[in-house]
Amino acid sequence: MFNKILIANRGEIACRVIKTAKKMGIATVAVYSDADRNALHVRMADEAVHIGPSPANQSYIVIDRIIEAVRQTGAQAVHPGYGFLSENMNFAAALEKEGVAFVGPPSPAIEAMGDKITSKKIAQQAGVSTVPGYMGLIADADEAVRISNAIGYPVMIKASAGGGGKGMRIAWTDQEAREGFESSRNEAANSFGDDRIFIEKFVTQPRHIEIQVLADTHGNCVYLHERECSIQRRNQKVIEEAPSPFLDPETRRAMGQQAVALAQAVGYTSAGTVEFIVDTNKNFYFLEMNTRLQVEHPVTELITGVDLVEQMIRVAAGERLPFAQDDLTINGWAIESRLYAEDPYRNFLPSIGRLTRYRPPVETAAGPLLDADRWVPAQPGDRPPAAKAGVRNDTGVFEGGEISMFYDPMIAKLCTWAPDRAQAIEAMRVALDAFEVEGIGHNLPFLSAVMDHPRFVSGDISTAFIAEEYPEGFQGATLPDAELTRIAAAAAAMHRVAEIRRTQISGRLGNHERRVGENWVVTLNGREYPVRVKADREGSTVHVDGRDLRVESDWRPGMSLASLTVDGAPLVLKVDKISAGIRIRTRGADLKTHVRRPRTAELARLMPEKLPPDTSRFLLCPMPGLVVRINVAAGDEVQEGQALATVEAMKMENILRAERRGTVKSVNAEAGQSLRVDDVIMEFV
Repeated sequence: MFNKILIANRGEIACRVIKTAKKMGIATVAVYSDADRNALHVRMADEAVHIGPSPANQSYIVIDRIIEAVRQTGAQAVHPGYGFLSENMNFAAALEKEGVAFVGPPSPAIEAMGDKITSKKIAQQAGVSTVPGYMGLIADADEAVRISNAIGYPVMIKASAGGGGKGMRIAWTDQEAREGFESSRNEAANSFGDDRIFIEKFVTQPRHIEIQVLADTHGNCVYLHERECSIQRRNQKVIEEAPSPFLDPETRRAMGQQAVALAQAVGYTSAGTVEFIVDTNKNFYFLEMNTRLQVEHPVTELITGVDLVEQMIRVAAGERLPFAQDDLTINGWAIESRLYAEDPYRNFLPSIGRLTRYRPPVETAAGPLLDADRWVPAQPGDRPPAAKAGVRNDTGVFEGGEISMFYDPMIAKLCTWAPDRAQAIEAMRVALDAFEVEGIGHNLPFLSAVMDHPRFVSGDISTAFIAEEYPEGFQGATLPDAELTRIAAAAAAMHRVAEIRRTQISGRLGNHERRVGENWVVTLNGREYPVRVKADREGSTVHVDGRDLRVESDWRPGMSLASLTVDGAPLVLKVDKISAGIRIRTRGADLKTHVRRPRTAELARLMPEKLPPDTSRFLLCPMPGLVVRINVAAGDEVQEGQALATVEAMKMENILRAERRGTVKSVNAEAGQSLRVDDVIMEFV
């Protein structure tokens, strides 16, 4: 076994690998750029080596810099994580030349399967069902348009060396094909150093289901069942689960066997993922193979009990897999929610800045039990009866740390495990409500809303779920009346606790005692709830909407998280002080809440509402980023939907379009300029 491993990556995946290496007694080496000098993975590793400036193409994907770090530290193996150099055959070959083990597949397998075009051809030769498309290289946007017309819209434009949603666009028209080709090629060049593009037919209403495979150097290869990854936005996965609520045992077995056959056909070793799209009739088509560890690997670990990182390291060291296919049963259900630094209220645009508060929910034991020294398949009943569900949070950040514009916007991967899907979803709801993140925009409210969406709860999902259910973007969740009533009762009880505390302030005037009344009016986003609060030592009984609701909690003023029991059911609220009230966030809803005496509430209704400023004549930068191009000039007449500018943030290009017809009065930005949120890019007449 190795004594020292270098992790050629950053963020949560670097931290994830370090955890397993430490468990195995292996020393670790981190690499870092200027932006990551104080990053969590640097703190966790035994050693750390600086490898260059902040941009990834000057640090994390420069092979010579990684090799030099290996030489400097004497690392015997390198784990590439995902992204960056993880699917770069030249990197694997360079390590082999150095006599250093690559914790991943051999370079010929990376070459065969890591290239999307080549892998399609191999899959076809192996008799694997594939999606119709054009597998040759595409020279320019004009050729992309011609090919798209020949295939028939809609089409998927994809980077040959891509992954993680980078370099991917769906086109429905010639104009979208032209723009999509240019953006995909630019993103591919910046993210992977390879700008080759191919085009294939986009199957409407598909599910994205992938099979995890694991192979050793002794000819053994198994599949660890499937992951459902259909909840995607801009081709980037948002929520994953294992197993899939859609597959039956026969389809699962067929997909698994086909994935293993494909892996064996190219001499694959280590962990890899074969991705399929599955139509409504359970017909499945090979999409691509990712020759690396997947972002969503934790859900597979939670239902199988296999530490995939550990097995990758052991395979790289020449060990055999300690299990056979029949040992790999599905135990329970796991869900992963990807927490991104993006603002759902601004159409999910990237957000950067400092994490002024980062407090994940408490992690608890999750998934099948594992033996510390050898792999033991979990059996029904292995888990203690009290262990109904578990929480796991894979992260690479910390409170006070900074989310950089140079890398992916992922903050954490929150996972829950439970014996069945319904309990896993409920555990995720509670965990999301308890996750505190401040200082940047983030998608926690959106993730919470999805967990309550009837289509997701029923399992009736496809890759078009977000586009279909949130066509105008996310504007916050609308909670049912019964839930709002519970929140109103909780707010009234919490307000009374705060009022009692205020009566106990020292230094008051003599012979003056402040009394806390029973009657109040709770306002939630403009809706009023008259309440009566009666308190005792254990909590409060709140009369609201003709009912008496029992509220119990240990919340005290100043606490940012309130865990309550209301009407016998748990309720978790994020609580922040606002002017004359509190801000409550729960289940994807953001509620401005005021608790007033009846007379004060009556007077508050007479106060005029402050209107936001009119910015309709300006194109504002929706997120911090770099201007890639300006498409118009002063005096130009623009049409609705016309591309005005392109801004790059976190390795993604964002095309800003005209909301309506107009004339450009002035242009205030230029290509290459860095902008802040709401900086004026151009003004219209």
